[in-house]
Amino acid sequence: MDIFQMIANALADRYGLDASEITPETELISLGVDSLDAAELLMALEEKIGVEIEPTKKLATIKDVVATVEAAQNESF
Repeated sequence: MDIFQMIANALADRYGLDASEITPETELISLGVDSLDAAELLMALEEKIGVEIEPTKKLATIKDVVATVEAAQNESF
């Protein structure tokens, strides 16, 4: 499963959404995700993929979250 799909599924499960309606351009705020929720999402992803994730910028869209996770993965290799 790719990072985007992992994030979409996690958000869908947590907020009772349909993962297929979440796109990379979906704004987190439109899903009801605030900064605390985004931090919790990153912590859950850290556990799932086994890398430390440090957000380096404001996470506004799903694409931002994916880029942050991918950057953490690249740094760990």
